[in-house]
Amino acid sequence: MSQEIKPTKLFVGSCVALIATAMTFAVLSAIMNPLKQQFLLTNEQAGWIGGAGLWGFPISILIFGPLCSVLGIRFLLRLAFVFFISGISLMIFAQNFWMLFFGALTIAFANGLVEGACNPLVATLYPDRKTQKLNQFHVWFPGGIVIGGLLCYFLDQVDVTTLQIQGITIHSWQIKVGSILLPTFAYAVIMLMENFPETERAQSGVSFVEMIKETLGRPLFILLFICMMMTASVELGPNRWIPAVLESGGIPGMLVLVWTSLLMALLRQFSGPVVNKLSPTGMLLGSAILSGIGLYMLSYANSYTSIFIADTIFAVGVCYFWPTMLGVAAERVPRGGEFALALLGVAGNVAVGLLTIPLMGRVADYYGHEKFDTEKTIAVVQTVSQVFPEYIKNRPESEQNAINNLMKDAKEIENYYVTNKKLPEVKTANLLRAIHLLAPENSEIAKAAQALLNPADLYGGRIAFRYVSALCIILVVVFGLIYGRDVMQGGYKAEKITG
Repeated sequence: MSQEIKPTKLFVGSCVALIATAMTFAVLSAIMNPLKQQFLLTNEQAGWIGGAGLWGFPISILIFGPLCSVLGIRFLLRLAFVFFISGISLMIFAQNFWMLFFGALTIAFANGLVEGACNPLVATLYPDRKTQKLNQFHVWFPGGIVIGGLLCYFLDQVDVTTLQIQGITIHSWQIKVGSILLPTFAYAVIMLMENFPETERAQSGVSFVEMIKETLGRPLFILLFICMMMTASVELGPNRWIPAVLESGGIPGMLVLVWTSLLMALLRQFSGPVVNKLSPTGMLLGSAILSGIGLYMLSYANSYTSIFIADTIFAVGVCYFWPTMLGVAAERVPRGGEFALALLGVAGNVAVGLLTIPLMGRVADYYGHEKFDTEKTIAVVQTVSQVFPEYIKNRPESEQNAINNLMKDAKEIENYYVTNKKLPEVKTANLLRAIHLLAPENSEIAKAAQALLNPADLYGGRIAFRYVSALCIILVVVFGLIYGRDVMQGGYKAEKITG
């Protein structure tokens, strides 16, 4: 067998694999409501399914990323293929919550394997253009979100909820999940039978132990690790919340997210020659400035035009964060190899999944509560005991239990209001969401609950955007100092691995 390495083919295959990874983010966001309805899931259960993609991803990177040279890049990508097929199958044929949960978790492991294998692969294939090619590779993360988002949007617009094929019922959400198989099989055909190079670190004779020591012992990498937590939070935290927040104000949030992702993909794809001539640390400084401005503007925008302008500035700002952080680590801490790149991926995903997104939700709940009209809200709460005894009839047992809990919570809120002359925080919003979910869609109480929730969710979400934008102030200071140091030392210089 020929041992020829085909860089272009491997690079293209890596991009297609990243499309599969990115599509899962769009698809999982789009199918939460259908899953709740079909499987009678609570919001907590739906959150566990959606959240599995965030914490399963870094676990996979952390376990397999450092073993890239030991197991081989091709082995990791083949394992990712198996995980994709298994996870997608589990979800499509799911009969209960646990099958959905483990399906989402298995897909997340596949996503982590792709990221953990392809980042060092791209850095190895293009040792003199790491930052440029990593930016071009990461075109296909927002690109995949665009593809997945438009597919889900199209299926929703044509209002295809179920299909009957030879007596088998196929739901729209199953089609959405199944669509991830297309790029999965495509990347398998393109690259899984090809020859793969050893990582740059392995080729240079840097041992596994030296790689670990170099990564954890370099102050620059520790600083990059901390900054990655903030840059990922600025990019991915708001992007996860933008659809829900803007839709509360009557703006098609999914289309805004698609525009953000499309713009990021185009910038990463066509600005490659420019990126290669710029200082990566200077790019990070500029990104921090634009991201902060755009996100802060977005927190006040209330028209299509102002939202479009603010979101465009935000997208240009966050566009280069993730791949440029990886590029700087690959070029300035090259002996850290795949372990350094894996740790940065872990830092970003853990920070967003376990800190940023939950904290943004907490901020939104706290400030959104201020927007509830007390008299109108307590009127809806008092109506629960009047209308829901009728709604509970002929409902499945799980829904009957949920309605009984809802009526109990409504009574507790009513008593709290009588005693304290105010509504309890968080619990009030949760009750209104439960009313909207469990009451008939066109009922007056469901409409009233939604009318109260929308302005609260919009206001609270905007405040959360402002909190995250404050991270950009810290990033401007840190990246400004690093860039200034580079200038004083004659400019940005990539390090080469020496013996």
